Amino acid sequence: MTPTRRKFLKIAGSTAVILAAGAGTYAATRTPEDALTPWSEAGAGRSPIEIALSYAILAPNPHNRQPWLVDLKSGTEAVLTCEPERRLPVTDPFDRQITIGLGCFLELLKIAAAEQGYGAEITPFPGGQPEPRLDTRPVAHIKLIKGQATSDPLFAHIPNRRSNKEPFDSARPLPNADVARIKAAAGSALRAGTILDQAGVAKLRDLTWQGFEREMRTPAALQESIDLMRIGRAEIEANPDGIDLGGLKLELLSLAGILDREKMADPTTAAFAEGIKMYRPVIGTAMGFLVLTTEGNSRTEQLTAGAAYVRANLQATALGIGMQPLSQILQEYEEIADLYKTGHALLAPGGGRVQMLARLGYGQQVAPSPRWPATTRIKA
Repeated sequence: MTPTRRKFLKIAGSTAVILAAGAGTYAATRTPEDALTPWSEAGAGRSPIEIALSYAILAPNPHNRQPWLVDLKSGTEAVLTCEPERRLPVTDPFDRQITIGLGCFLELLKIAAAEQGYGAEITPFPGGQPEPRLDTRPVAHIKLIKGQATSDPLFAHIPNRRSNKEPFDSARPLPNADVARIKAAAGSALRAGTILDQAGVAKLRDLTWQGFEREMRTPAALQESIDLMRIGRAEIEANPDGIDLGGLKLELLSLAGILDREKMADPTTAAFAEGIKMYRPVIGTAMGFLVLTTEGNSRTEQLTAGAAYVRANLQATALGIGMQPLSQILQEYEEIADLYKTGHALLAPGGGRVQMLARLGYGQQVAPSPRWPATTRIKA
């Protein structure tokens, strides 16, 4: 039997299952309900710090690695560390992006604590700033103090915040006033900038596409992503982190043997070509960009960038605007060095370290990313 014939029979068999059960019913069973439960259960907890943590775990973070590990000291005190095995050694060799994700976590914790009437006193890196990579030393000491905070209007948007990886509506421009509000939400602790002019957007679309394609064609970088892919409901439920590839279409492709890790890593296959093709309209429909730049590149500045980013993301959510990081041209591995240099010359001509670059636009509503329950992120 030829490979093409075998593939056809697999697809036909899968289709028969759907027709027999009902497409709607089958599709519904593909939703990884358990992996999404932390979004609906945010706010649960026995103490102020646990309640705050239930929101903090919903923070955006690179490759959805969820690197946070929390040592509870009391109902109002905790120490945050990074779980070393959740880092990205190829595409994030100095743990800069992981640190930004931890900054997002701390900011959501702070916002959630304020909703309970607690101020969050956060001391970053009390044992020193680890270089060149993070280690098991504390990322932050957290102490909640009653009566020292008021509710933050961004709190209401935490459950609906997303990183929208779908194409945006290229016929719908972004209002200048709304983009200005997103920029303002990032705060003044770093340089926040936006790019909306047609020429600037076109230039960045091209540059970020080059970055994506370069990463796809760098074997070690691509393999790092492939190793973290969770294909189908069973894998997502078993490991609710990494890059989730769920839904009816992807489940069928996986069942038919079309979507598998070996093919996705091989640049001569249709699966590899399709992976690149599918992302073209995503980057190509960016309608604007948010740029976050720090003067230096210290660990504390990276945490600050994370706090600024998630606040901007929450404000975009409030305005119905989609947002997605495009980080490839900001990364530090050798194969991307020329694009890193070009990107910084374009985005930070006066100097500084560009920490975050995100595309903006109006897009369809997307599902939340899977999450480990907060209880699994607390140190035993």
